[in-house]
Amino acid sequence: MPLRLTPTFRDVLASQDRPMVGMWVSSGSPLVAEIAAGSGLDWLLIDMEHAPNGLESVLAQLQAVAAYPVVPVVRVPSADPVLLKQVLDLGAQTILVPMVDSAQEAADAVAAVRYPPRGRRGVGSALGRSARWNRVEGYLQQAEEHVSLLVQIESEAAVEAAAEIGAVDGVDGVFVGPSDLAASMGVLGQQTHPDVRAAVLRTFDAVRAAGTPVGVNAFDPAVADAYLEQGASFVLVGADVALLARGSEALAARFISSGGEDTDRS
Repeated sequence: MPLRLTPTFRDVLASQDRPMVGMWVSSGSPLVAEIAAGSGLDWLLIDMEHAPNGLESVLAQLQAVAAYPVVPVVRVPSADPVLLKQVLDLGAQTILVPMVDSAQEAADAVAAVRYPPRGRRGVGSALGRSARWNRVEGYLQQAEEHVSLLVQIESEAAVEAAAEIGAVDGVDGVFVGPSDLAASMGVLGQQTHPDVRAAVLRTFDAVRAAGTPVGVNAFDPAVADAYLEQGASFVLVGADVALLARGSEALAARFISSGGEDTDRS
């Protein structure tokens, strides 16, 4: 029975008349991923770089969110072409590659997600969920239509090369990571430092001038609003683990005495 795949991040972004708003899924839990998928957000980032995710847990999360109108993006830990091949064969259609510092590194990532002769992705569609075990007609010939690539700028060197990175054929979007950018600029932990925000906006201008959508990570709602006003096409505004941490802390603050005094519960 012929099957069709869902639209990629690139396709959904192009069809929207507003920025795409999403959140991180860093818990490694398919259940949490499914809860987030039903939230009404546009996209979810399943993280393999800083979260306890391997191939099996990513597969389970992709399956858990597949029934919902949300776009899953998988951030791989590196541009390793072997890992990229495996994640694509799991059925991930949109990949985010972190720590891209140059146009050449972006071009190498593009090659890793494309089949020959335009790339070097290994061919295993008969064995993989990507082509639904060869149930997607013409998958090999049309694979580029089913795969979207985002690259992440998060260093001073990458900011300087932003125009060239954004202009690489096959890069469908550039995502700015203020946390590592701040560290690169010598202001570790200060994602909203004026110099960091200025570098983010320079990246916005350079990437958009290249004709490529640009997004950013911003957990502070006011900062996220500002970046949206300044041209971000997609944003991440929260994370499952952060929401649970802050929510549970709020419960403790509300219901448990902070002074260590006995509370009369009679």
